Amino acid sequence: MPTFQGRAVVPGSVKAQALVSRQGFNTLASFQKALMFKDKSAKCSDQNNPDIYEKPMHGAALCLPQTIGSTTGGMVLYCAAALGQQPACLLFSKPIDSLAAAGAILADVWTDVSMPVVDNLGEEFLAYVSTGASVEVKPDGTVVIE
Repeated sequence: MPTFQGRAVVPGSVKAQALVSRQGFNTLASFQKALMFKDKSAKCSDQNNPDIYEKPMHGAALCLPQTIGSTTGGMVLYCAAALGQQPACLLFSKPIDSLAAAGAILADVWTDVSMPVVDNLGEEFLAYVSTGASVEVKPDGTVVIE
């Protein structure tokens, strides 16, 4: 089983199915409808991201290169977690940006939700993983694709 080592930004353990975006992830555009209309499956509402548009993000291992877009991105991640609409985990091939990191860390500290976050997994990770693959995240930032 292919194993990738990243940096655990928010440590934790989880097994989930991968949902892969090969382009930058616009947090606000992706979660906007889910947060506004209380869509518990949190279907991606970013029509500019064909990889994941209209696919449920809640409970998925969201695999992406990086976040892009609005400076509200961190607050959107926190709100998604506070409302129970968060992904199972966030897995970044590149370094996480400060806004997404802040939102994920606040969600970890201020909610009862577990949403592990690992960054620096490398381009090989994003090239290998595919939507629907089983992904296991370990507390030390190890990610195993089954």
